[in-house]
Amino acid sequence: MDKDNATTMNYFLLSGLSEMSEIQHLLFFMFLIIYIISILGNASIIFAYKCSSELQTPMYFCLINFSFVEMCYVSTTVPNLLLQLITGHKRISFYGCATQMYCFSFFGVTECFILAAMAYDRYNAICNPLLYNIIMNKRTCIIFIAGSWLIASINSLIHTVLTFMLPFCGSNAIDSFFCDMPPLLKLACTDTLVNQITIFVTGGCIIAGPFILTVISYIQIISTIVSIRLTSKKKKAFSTCTSHITAVVIFYVPSICIYFRPKSNQAMIQDKMATVIYAVITPLLNPFIYSLRNNDVKVALKKMVHKLSVQF
Repeated sequence: MDKDNATTMNYFLLSGLSEMSEIQHLLFFMFLIIYIISILGNASIIFAYKCSSELQTPMYFCLINFSFVEMCYVSTTVPNLLLQLITGHKRISFYGCATQMYCFSFFGVTECFILAAMAYDRYNAICNPLLYNIIMNKRTCIIFIAGSWLIASINSLIHTVLTFMLPFCGSNAIDSFFCDMPPLLKLACTDTLVNQITIFVTGGCIIAGPFILTVISYIQIISTIVSIRLTSKKKKAFSTCTSHITAVVIFYVPSICIYFRPKSNQAMIQDKMATVIYAVITPLLNPFIYSLRNNDVKVALKKMVHKLSVQF
């Protein structure tokens, strides 16, 4: 269809996760529980940081910002998904779709940079322990976090504007449970080469950049840990890093599968599953990853629970 003949889209229809009506309520309760646990889990880490003087370090400053972003990230998609499942209402306005896509991209890119900042923090703590307090001071942490938010906002604005400047025609059905770039670009009735190039260029600079920094940091960290002679020190060093490595893997692998692989119509179900993992499951798992494998966080959480129980 020619661009001149394109119809103006006032709203889009989201396909949701499943067309099977008999499992809609089951999915609703499942995702409601996931959402509640995600919010409470990440909020508990933030409150533990506020209540514990032992956690007032650069690493945990990055962690509470990461937890806050995770709460916002999961809140971008899951509440609307719950509404779809319980009411069957799958319509989303044009501007509502643009807002959702912007927020999802914004918080996702922010996560990439915070994960990289956390890797850099662990690199300095293990590989440069004598200079750690000089390098990773409060000012450095604030610059990292503020820079993450700024770069993510600019990147998300570029993608959102380029996507919603496209003429949409024909079907207004988005083959996803939220407004994401890949399914939206399929609805455009014009060439999306500029959008695709922008995705790969910004992805290479903004997403692959932090990922490469994270990988390089952990290569240096692992090589340093291996050279440690004392088993107890080696074990402690590994324990402080495994939780972060796990978080990096479960965030990046599904994201790369969605945005940086050749597209095919046969892979839509796999795409939805991968999207659920990095958009919904990752925010659920991260509080458990950081609390169950981190003694400092576990102790702080116990203190927080004790203080709350005494007050009430």
